[in-house]
Amino acid sequence: MTDDDARAPRADAARNRDMLLAAATRAFAASAAEPSMRAIAREAGVGIATLYRHFPTRESLVDAVYHDQMQRLTLGARELLEQLPPGKAMRRWMDLFADWLATKRGMLDTLRAMLESGEIADGRTELLDAITIILDAGAADGELRADVSAEDVAASLLGLLAVAGRSGNQAQAGRLLDLLMDGLRPRPAGRLPQPHGWQPPPRSARASGGCGCQVWRWAAG
Repeated sequence: MTDDDARAPRADAARNRDMLLAAATRAFAASAAEPSMRAIAREAGVGIATLYRHFPTRESLVDAVYHDQMQRLTLGARELLEQLPPGKAMRRWMDLFADWLATKRGMLDTLRAMLESGEIADGRTELLDAITIILDAGAADGELRADVSAEDVAASLLGLLAVAGRSGNQAQAGRLLDLLMDGLRPRPAGRLPQPHGWQPPPRSARASGGCGCQVWRWAAG
């Protein structure tokens, strides 16, 4: 077998895996109940044997989709900052986050079981790191407030999308995200003085005590 012959099956396998991940992401986002593995294979345009060759169990497929989406959130923050000023990058990233939540809709039962058993990490650190990247850039440029933590943004996003996102009202979700963005912009000088002794919260969630609230538990499964 030549090197070209060996590379062709590897390229085909990688392409099939990418198609399966994309198809599973669409299927999980579109369905309130968990879609069957056969339905996902059909969506990808491959046979069920090909799906099981790449993902032997439903759990392995959910794990791959979950981590793929978390990676997209983190990389998305950096890529958006390369293309846009921090304020616009944050608003675009909020849309990525909303898409991530939608993806989880059709895999909640499996994901919840995997989280409870410790088979998969909840992704909280990656999420907060992505937010921090944009907040730090925005604070340095003066586009975003320096007194807001990544936890503040995460809790706000989870709360508003728990309402608007679950209802499927995309127009309302967009308006609420715009309102949140307004709150992240620096206040004009002399407006709304802070109480005596007030200190801004630490930027890092790891330093500020955690976002282990009910809305995070909902988002994580």
